[in-house]
Amino acid sequence: MSKNIPISILELAIISKGSDASETLQKTKEIAKAADDLGYNRFWLAEHHNMAHVASTATVVLIGFIASQTKNIRVGSGGIMLPNHSPLIIAEQFGTLETLYPNRIDLGLGRAPGTDGLTAQAIRKDFYEESQQFPKNVSALQTYFSEENSTAAVRAFPAEGLKVPIWILGSSMDSAALAAAYGLPYAFAGHFAPKVMVEAFEFYRENFEPSEYLSEPKTMACVNLIAADTNQEAEVLSTSLYRMFLNLIQNNRQPLQPPVATLDGLMNEAERFHVNQMTACSFIGNKELLVNKLEKFISFTKIDELMITSPIYNHVDKLKSLKIGMEIITEINRR
Repeated sequence: MSKNIPISILELAIISKGSDASETLQKTKEIAKAADDLGYNRFWLAEHHNMAHVASTATVVLIGFIASQTKNIRVGSGGIMLPNHSPLIIAEQFGTLETLYPNRIDLGLGRAPGTDGLTAQAIRKDFYEESQQFPKNVSALQTYFSEENSTAAVRAFPAEGLKVPIWILGSSMDSAALAAAYGLPYAFAGHFAPKVMVEAFEFYRENFEPSEYLSEPKTMACVNLIAADTNQEAEVLSTSLYRMFLNLIQNNRQPLQPPVATLDGLMNEAERFHVNQMTACSFIGNKELLVNKLEKFISFTKIDELMITSPIYNHVDKLKSLKIGMEIITEINRR
């Protein structure tokens, strides 16, 4: 390939059946340390609320913990749901993280609540109004990080003057338009909403306005990756992924389920259609198969960076998949 593509990880800290939050967070630490040793570029954590089987609710706390347990890998949010928070508080929190772990912190921002409507209202009563103010609040956050804010009445310490990269995250054309207009890097949630991904990337590149933060467009796609020694083994492991999305469709809150030999009989035709639509950007197989598939994907989407998420039930299998993932991108970058 013509350019070197970094590979990164989105970790949702999903609690597996038979496990709990404490064990899951320790496993998250082990995954981050392994990713750091393997040479992954970033390790991002996502903000979710009112989900009994997701352990990343206090995202900023978890980012600090992971950064403290690793050495080189960038650690950040994929993302912080900005309408849930005051831009001032986010600037203070990420300024503190950047002060503790210089040049290693990323701030990915999303517009959604990361939860259901009732919980969004419990987080803040004016969530809907704040979600409409997302572009304005991104600007406010940038202002708090700027040196020019030193003369303002309200300042964010220790954020002022720190260069924490801000990414716009999304799964729609709205996020692409905002990232382009603000001259910020753009990450697309292809792991659960790939339908307009290519169109969004094209719109972003065509409408990108250079800024003090970025001189040219920068794109990252997040996809599901489940790698194993054989295609058959990977297919079995992937049944946990498909059952997770089936549970989302059915509003059936369960921990990550162990793999099964077959999905036959577990979902009806309509459910299968929706699950397949949401997981269309999933790469499942052995190293040889995935090198070819991901090379075509990277070439087609023209992305600058690949981010993977791997909902695999068994911890050892997940660590092995991450190792194969790095081998895959290394092989692709050699070509």
